[in-house]
Amino acid sequence: QVQLVESGGGLVQPGGSLRLSCAASGSIFSINAMGWYRQAPGKQRELVASITSDGSTMYADSVKGRFTITRDDVKNTVYLEMNSLKAEDTAVYYCKSTIRPNKFIPYRDYWGQGTQVTVSS
Repeated sequence: QVQLVESGGGLVQPGGSLRLSCAASGSIFSINAMGWYRQAPGKQRELVASITSDGSTMYADSVKGRFTITRDDVKNTVYLEMNSLKAEDTAVYYCKSTIRPNKFIPYRDYWGQGTQVTVSS
């Protein structure tokens, strides 16, 4: 079984910073892409940032220059550093990783349980 556990969410004032972490554990043969999504109330889930196994990154236009995604392949963990936070960044943030549990099973997507980020004064 593969599990993704997120941490680091919370309440922060506008202009503040937060760092989200998502650790993958369990039966893991290899990890391909890792990413962060978010879903605000009444809105669809959207991609925030992603990082491939070779370190290539992409960001939603709304977070470019403010958010940074990184990964630690020794710890099987992906991070999202969020700076200059705005009220519109308020959402539940989910991590997703494309993981191959063993060499006999193809890659598939796994999701974390979500962590709430609230930006408010």
